[in-house]
Amino acid sequence: MQDESKPQDLGRIGAWFVGARGSLATTAATGLHAMARGIVEPWGLTTVDERFTDVPFTPFADIVIGGHDISTTPLVEKATALASGGMFPRALVEAVAADLHETDADIRPARVGGPTQQDDIDRAASDIAAFRDRHGLRLVVVVDVSSTEPLPADHPAFHSEDALREALSTPGATVLPASSLAAAAAIQAGAAYAGFTPSAGLTLPVLQARAVAAGLPFAGQDGKTGETLLRTVLAPMFTARGLKVLSWAGANLLGGGDGATLADPEAVRSKLASKNRGLHALVGDDVVAPLHIDNVPDLGDIKTAWDHVHAVGFLGSRITLQTTWSAYDSTLAAPLVLDLVRSLALATDAGQAGAVAELGCFFKDPWGSDVHAFAEQTAQFVSWVERTGVFATARMTAARGASERQPIAAR
Repeated sequence: MQDESKPQDLGRIGAWFVGARGSLATTAATGLHAMARGIVEPWGLTTVDERFTDVPFTPFADIVIGGHDISTTPLVEKATALASGGMFPRALVEAVAADLHETDADIRPARVGGPTQQDDIDRAASDIAAFRDRHGLRLVVVVDVSSTEPLPADHPAFHSEDALREALSTPGATVLPASSLAAAAAIQAGAAYAGFTPSAGLTLPVLQARAVAAGLPFAGQDGKTGETLLRTVLAPMFTARGLKVLSWAGANLLGGGDGATLADPEAVRSKLASKNRGLHALVGDDVVAPLHIDNVPDLGDIKTAWDHVHAVGFLGSRITLQTTWSAYDSTLAAPLVLDLVRSLALATDAGQAGAVAELGCFFKDPWGSDVHAFAEQTAQFVSWVERTGVFATARMTAARGASERQPIAAR
């Protein structure tokens, strides 16, 4: 029986990945195509929940993937390499190979170095708009899943629209890092945006103001997939029991592209800050929290995080907790990326603009929110989905009714 309370035939949407041929984006594309074909269960996705039965989330089969990347490695070749490393079965890649080939056709080269940075933004925005028009998509969500870049030094153009316009139009001037050029292109193309890395991206105040003025929803920053997820589950337990955490030390071992990127001291700086910000918010700024990330190439995409927690309780007795978390990082992150695409599409359908704080459960350093405790974040997300689903349904139903009432000649 058809559910009359939920709009039918929502129309297709686009997921535009910045870094579309990387491990994370390739895993997301492989998983999306497999779920759309009914080959795998949607384990790991939070937007697939019985509580959301009436929420007009876009079906997996109605999400089209495109993106930008500097790599030219075909998705099938990349997915096969990930399967050879044990991330998922090789048979899964073979089952969706034709879909991955089609997705390949919608990935454009990430090019910078034009006469001006505005030219770079125009070119990238044009790619996104052409993708939307080519597939008749009703909206596009851009997700930055590219490698972490060093944070830029502050600049007056980061805070002033006039200064930014002048800098972007000056030949040879380089004011925005690549991640922020991608964010500016998303805004110019009218796309919602998610910052899944700790790069500058849409953190610049002038770009966030642009997104708000354009009526676009956005969310970030830095996906909360493993060690930080566990920390934001456990830290509230210590404080709820009145236990004083003295130190929380962490060590991360990983290889692959992320391991190589984070071996750069400048690139890792933003990642370390992002990972520790929530911990300090939950257990206090005086906690001793040494944290380091080591590149171990033979581990590939498997990430191992070891944490040692030292706390003091009743009568000064000492408490020690050690945790070891080990998983393929891309398979932890990929479902979150797909959840963000569906959630930001829902926010767009509901007419929301600006930072969507209730999507903080997906991020280490959530925009628009000081809440880091995972249980509280999850409760906020569930409430937001239920509430936003009602608004989105009402708006889409009204729009469909107006279209049906429109004279045929005027359509």
